[in-house]
Amino acid sequence: MRECQNLAEVRESIDQLDEQIIQLISERSQYVNQAASFKKDTDAVKAPARVEAIITKVRQLATEHQLNPTIAESVYRAMIASFIEDELQEHQRIQSTRPSSQ
Repeated sequence: MRECQNLAEVRESIDQLDEQIIQLISERSQYVNQAASFKKDTDAVKAPARVEAIITKVRQLATEHQLNPTIAESVYRAMIASFIEDELQEHQRIQSTRPSSQ
């Protein structure tokens, strides 16, 4: 992290971080969509125990990186909820294209 001399430098730094964050969220999204093909049903997509494990991990990481863990949790809960909705759609699409076993 650089020490900014003015508001313009702060904003420039934030803009650079935003680009990196979006790239990482995009990459995470692609993995989430891959995961949909391995899950048998919507309960596996929702995976509440997995969500809570991620939140626990994220809160710990936030503390280690001097970030308020409540902020990290809020961001991750919103992100995960959006990813679950996206993954449910992908899971449904995959299931509808698989041949049914008779």
